[in-house]
Amino acid sequence: MVFSKDNMTGIILALLSSVFIGASFIIKKKGLRRAAVVSGVRAGFGGYSYLMEPLWWIGMITMIVGEIANFVAYAFAPAVLVTPLGALSIIVSAVLAQIILKEKLHPLGILGCVLCIAGSIVIVVHAPQEHPISSVKEIWYMATQKAFLLYMGSVIVLVFILVFYFAPQCGHSNVLVFTGICSLMGSLSVMSVKALGTSLKLTVEGKNQLIYPETWIFMFVVAVCVVTQMNYLNKALDTFNTAVVSPIYYVMFTTLTIVASVIMFKDWDGQSTGSIISEICGFIVVLSGTILLHVTKDVERSSSFRGNYTPSSPTLSTRLCNSNGESHKHEEEDESYSEEADSRRQDLQV
Repeated sequence: MVFSKDNMTGIILALLSSVFIGASFIIKKKGLRRAAVVSGVRAGFGGYSYLMEPLWWIGMITMIVGEIANFVAYAFAPAVLVTPLGALSIIVSAVLAQIILKEKLHPLGILGCVLCIAGSIVIVVHAPQEHPISSVKEIWYMATQKAFLLYMGSVIVLVFILVFYFAPQCGHSNVLVFTGICSLMGSLSVMSVKALGTSLKLTVEGKNQLIYPETWIFMFVVAVCVVTQMNYLNKALDTFNTAVVSPIYYVMFTTLTIVASVIMFKDWDGQSTGSIISEICGFIVVLSGTILLHVTKDVERSSSFRGNYTPSSPTLSTRLCNSNGESHKHEEEDESYSEEADSRRQDLQV
């Protein structure tokens, strides 16, 4: 397949974004460990000494650079290509964790990495070309077509139902409520980010799009969607085990984003049935690898901290059936504390 210049730029930016974001988690965690050794108080227990740790700030800057690269990537390549490639940041994080933090990667986790890479290659090879856009008004026309208005209306209605009806009743007992809100709003935020990114790209090229009110409307939508998305993602992470929230959120968010992009930007128009099926299969492979990485990471942490006496970690389906997930959350905190204590002793010995 011959890649267009824009597609190639988008792919490179998406890959760089994954590298920077994946590395940022490891750098920040290393900074948190150093700060905990110096102050004696971990960030998870109210410590803020990490704000004085240069390594933590390096990790934060690295993450910001990665997010900017991801933002710009949407201006050059279709969302059906950029969004799934975000899974590669998990591989970068897992590999660097084993090398730098000495966190052992489960054999099945290695298989998950291979699946993510294989699925990403399939998606890249069969990805659609980015349709040329000459004005933000073209994007506005796409956003106001009947099909996408129907999708957007459905998303807003579902979000309101989840926020005002289900969240008060079972938001803290069902992991799908908070993650559902995040994913639905996330799909709209990506469409707005792509619209805004394309407008800024055209402006830089000399075609000023800031004079059009549509550009500022997209900017407002981005702000509202991102704030809502982050608010409920934090609630989900605070209520449930990360090993449950992360794969579910990734699956729902990526799926809805691809659906929204196909409806709004007509990404699959002009593609053969075989290419579309290949993209879907590649996406499923990436999802499988992502879930396997998260689940085996939790299994490895459980077995390494509890010894041979401890029964095996519950499966993902078992976790989803639990009433609130709080016990697993506390277990994760205890394990994190044990890991931190070991790290402190190792650093003090050095």
